[in-house]
Amino acid sequence: MQGKVKTKEKASMLQVIKMVLWTMIGIRAQKGYEDDVAKITPKQAIIAGVIGAIIFVLAVLTLVNLAISNLS
Repeated sequence: MQGKVKTKEKASMLQVIKMVLWTMIGIRAQKGYEDDVAKITPKQAIIAGVIGAIIFVLAVLTLVNLAISNLS
């Protein structure tokens, strides 16, 4: 018998983005979490998380600047 080697299926970029968005919101089903853990590498999660955080901060700053400029 030959031993079968299981190769870890990598997640697509869309799956990583969805995981980061669900994590930032704080809503995630257990099944979805288990699927993410099985497919997403720590490197993918860190990079997507940092990019997501930067986009979030820039969006908040833009909204605050718009609100302040409309008050004057």
